[in-house]
Amino acid sequence: MPSIQVDPVLDEGMRMLCLRPYPGHSKGCQNFGKKVGCPPKAPLLHETLDLGQPVWAVYNVFDMAGHVAKMRGLHPSWSMRQLVCCLYWQKKARKSLREEIAKFLEGHPGTRIIACPEAQGVNLTATMISAGIEMEWPPVNRAFQIVLAGKGRT
Repeated sequence: MPSIQVDPVLDEGMRMLCLRPYPGHSKGCQNFGKKVGCPPKAPLLHETLDLGQPVWAVYNVFDMAGHVAKMRGLHPSWSMRQLVCCLYWQKKARKSLREEIAKFLEGHPGTRIIACPEAQGVNLTATMISAGIEMEWPPVNRAFQIVLAGKGRT
């Protein structure tokens, strides 16, 4: 899939999404405060990219509706939570994203990739919508995986 030039929507509150509870993790992501690339240790976007230069969103779009239909056919008794579980689709989608990143970098040598923009205070949904890319939350038909790319700060 494509890449598109964007104006990142900065919102430091996005970093706190990692603390939201989810099934099996009542305190949110267990990497918060531990991994260098995770909040609050992760630097803010303006500390890693030169925001005076073009910033790109490199992304893939995963057919979530098709995946759910396929899994429902294979496992008719599964709940919706099981049907959309990332364990069954994310590996394939991540491979596709890595391929898109590699293609992008061929035409943009020396570009820095920000693999987890939310950790650096970017609202990706607002960023993509402002660039004209329609998104759903939560994803029902299409799930996006997005990285940002730009010139690193020196």
